[in-house]
Amino acid sequence: MNRACGARPSRFRVKASAILLRMRGRWTDAARPGSPACPGLRIGRRAVTLGGMSRPTGRRAAAPQESALRESAPQESAPRLPLAEEPLRPTFARERAARKAGLWPVAGCDEAGRGPLAGPVVAAAVILDPQRIPRGLDDSKKLTAEKREILYERICAMAEVGVAFGSPARIDRDNIRQASLWALSRAVRALPVAPQLVFVDGCDKIDVPCDCRAVISGDALVLSIAAASIVAKVTRDRLMARIGAACPGYGFERHMGYGVPAHTRALATLGPTRHHRQSFAPVRAAAQRVAAQLAAEHIAVEHLVAERLVAEQLVAETAAAERQAAERLAVEAAAEGAATEAPATLPVLGIAS
Repeated sequence: MNRACGARPSRFRVKASAILLRMRGRWTDAARPGSPACPGLRIGRRAVTLGGMSRPTGRRAAAPQESALRESAPQESAPRLPLAEEPLRPTFARERAARKAGLWPVAGCDEAGRGPLAGPVVAAAVILDPQRIPRGLDDSKKLTAEKREILYERICAMAEVGVAFGSPARIDRDNIRQASLWALSRAVRALPVAPQLVFVDGCDKIDVPCDCRAVISGDALVLSIAAASIVAKVTRDRLMARIGAACPGYGFERHMGYGVPAHTRALATLGPTRHHRQSFAPVRAAAQRVAAQLAAEHIAVEHLVAERLVAEQLVAETAAAERQAAERLAVEAAAEGAATEAPATLPVLGIAS
């Protein structure tokens, strides 16, 4: 018989449906057999009782029970993301751990000036004194120019410092990566005290006569690397200010050789200097444009010189022709004058006596 007309459901069918729903995890407290809220089993859009008549129920009939369950269930608040994370600051933890392991002195090294179009790449190595660490050390990119100057003086007064330069010629010859690694190695060797362990910023180790460990984002994690980044940055900024005074018009003292619009315009107008990195694409393009302009100007000058020579030759030939004509006229005039001024001579006849 039809279940909608009041027929009892098959006991086997109800049991099979209960097993399937239990396997699918669709039991609810309101639909569990024997529950005081509803002594039946919810199957799809119908509620079936084990011992009574079946009655059609939909979402509207089950809505009060589901809302009651939602209200009675404990409300768990979702975890929220932190609105303001604490800023990441470098620490002396790695140096302290190395010292406990018997590795001391420990140096940190970093470079400044990989990206600019002009000027050298500057590398610095610093060995901090655990008893005299300057306060306020941080990644040089996070500090103002005034704060970097103050910390530079303190680092040079309280720590061991070594500095090295990779010239634009070396950068053009080897590439910027190899020039930077070479300068970092030279900076470590320039330290007055030989370190037993070196922390270097980045993913590349350098050629040093001791243990070397690369630390990605080391200037934000390792205090010695942060100090080295400050020394390298201040040293390079001072050097670029002097280059700017020696090469007016480029603004090196303001942009430190980076490819800002003002620098690009100066390159297009004035062309590269010997301080520019010729292997960098913007500098190479500017050099090609300037070379093309110079070649065009040279050709134009050559044309002007040739035209001037031709004009001078024409003037000289004209003057020579005029002189010849004047000389010929003078000769002819002289000849005519001589003919008119000469007296007529008559023959004298002798008479014998």
